[in-house]
Amino acid sequence: MRSLCFSPKTTSSSSSSISHYPSPSHRLGLSTPRRSFSDSNMERTLENAESIITKWNPDTSTFAKVTSLFYENRGEARDFIKFVNDLQKAMHFTVTENSSSEKLVRGQNLMQIAMKRLQKEFYQILSMNRAQLDPESVSARSSRASTRSSTSDYEDDDGTEDEIRRTGDSVSEVEHVSTIVMDDLRLIAECMISSGYGKECVKIYNIIRKSIIDEGIYRLGVERIAVKTLFNGERILCDHVFAASDSIRESCFTEISKEGASILFAFPETVAKSSKKSPEKVFRTLDMYTAISEYWPEIESIFSFESTSAIRSQTLTSLNKLGESVRIQLTEFESWIQKDTSKSPVAGGGVHHLTLDVMTYLSLLADYSTALAEILADSPPPSKSFLSEYHFDISDSDESLAPAISLRFVWFILVLLCKLDGKGKHYKDVCLSYLFLANNLQHVISRVRTSNLKYLLGDDWISNHEVKVKQFAANYERLGWDHVINSLPEDPTVVMSPGKVKECFKKFNAAFEQTCRKQSVCVIPDSKLRDEIKTSIARKITPVYRELYKTHRLKLGRERNLALSVKFTPDDIETYLSDMFLGTVGSGVS
Repeated sequence: MRSLCFSPKTTSSSSSSISHYPSPSHRLGLSTPRRSFSDSNMERTLENAESIITKWNPDTSTFAKVTSLFYENRGEARDFIKFVNDLQKAMHFTVTENSSSEKLVRGQNLMQIAMKRLQKEFYQILSMNRAQLDPESVSARSSRASTRSSTSDYEDDDGTEDEIRRTGDSVSEVEHVSTIVMDDLRLIAECMISSGYGKECVKIYNIIRKSIIDEGIYRLGVERIAVKTLFNGERILCDHVFAASDSIRESCFTEISKEGASILFAFPETVAKSSKKSPEKVFRTLDMYTAISEYWPEIESIFSFESTSAIRSQTLTSLNKLGESVRIQLTEFESWIQKDTSKSPVAGGGVHHLTLDVMTYLSLLADYSTALAEILADSPPPSKSFLSEYHFDISDSDESLAPAISLRFVWFILVLLCKLDGKGKHYKDVCLSYLFLANNLQHVISRVRTSNLKYLLGDDWISNHEVKVKQFAANYERLGWDHVINSLPEDPTVVMSPGKVKECFKKFNAAFEQTCRKQSVCVIPDSKLRDEIKTSIARKITPVYRELYKTHRLKLGRERNLALSVKFTPDDIETYLSDMFLGTVGSGVS
């Protein structure tokens, strides 16, 4: 009879004294009184236990068959557990004194009925309280350590429930109910284990909770919440319910979580090995790397058992494979930039699609700087001496996030700029080539300023490249508009003959019309750069033309075809210039 072979972990001092020290009656050869004492104790225990156990026998009572003991009356449920524990102790005591007592048979029959009842209760509580035992609700409890240390023994149960009521205002109703349900499961588990029915208890638990894990893995996929709530909640629940036995805690948690965890943490390795190539793949890979890396302490803690060491190993393997995959993808990204063979000039000297794609990619990539610092820690960085030629201030200060990461991003942008320099040479009009370089570099700077790239590249990098934009813009202005500027006299107020004035206006009209027609196709997407270039051009043309117009227009006033000589008022010039670089001016000037 297994209930006689399993006793509580600790026995009372009275039991020890009875087992090892013979009483006076025994020394005098009077053994009958001892058996009478044992029998009477067993009889009292049987009488107390029999009424409540038979009341809840599902085989003899329709009420007991359709009603849950713990749901109907938790106070009576605690009494049930107490009397079963008392019966087990009395049977253990009796078998050491009188193993042939017929009361042991009665006790064993009652114990079997009680265990059948508790199995039914254990199953019902687990299956009917899935919401209350949801891993997220369980995870809301403070920690596994505090959960295991909070006793749920019968003697303290009233106090525990009072404490729960007192703290009910500070926790949600779900957490409150979750705590009660977990304590009920623990009471049943400890009673069944101490009575030798741990195997039945564990079987029920494993079947139901494993289905929760499997369903969660299917629903959550590889989201990091699986670690934060699913496995963490299951570990907390398992630790609490089977707090009485370290070996059972370990075997149960391993049984219900090992398969799901192996699938979850092996998936990133599968992704890393995938031959499918796309720019977006690196971000998915980095998401998984970041999730595993950030939650590694929790993973290590949750799967701390020796029997779950394979899960920890699989997790580290996946982490390494993901890192290796990221390094390969970054190398492929650099190669992709260098291999771009598009030769068609962008209309109006606008921003090239390569610039848009690369800077979008790098802006998103900068959000993973911490993970990239780990992944690329052992990778050789680009040559500092080579990069220093391109105005990158290289600092060895520990204040920077990771110098190697900064160098890597600088290198990617440098590869892009070199590629753009080659594409600028495809323009037949040199001034348009400079505008192309200004537009594209301005877009690069803008994306750096508005993303985490600014923390990696630094203010000096931004300032140095803004100077380059101004140089490109100045070259465009010189080559594209000097013809107009030079058509105006150095001193517009100098005395001139009507013929000279007429010639001066005609010269300006021709230069301005030609240039506006030619430059009307130009586009400057960045509003700040567009305003700067327009302002610079207008500053060199409008004030001089206004003085020329104000000073000499009247000299041509008596001519019948004045409009042929003076086609533009100063306000017209300002209007045309203000509408430039939107790709819509040419027809108006014509």
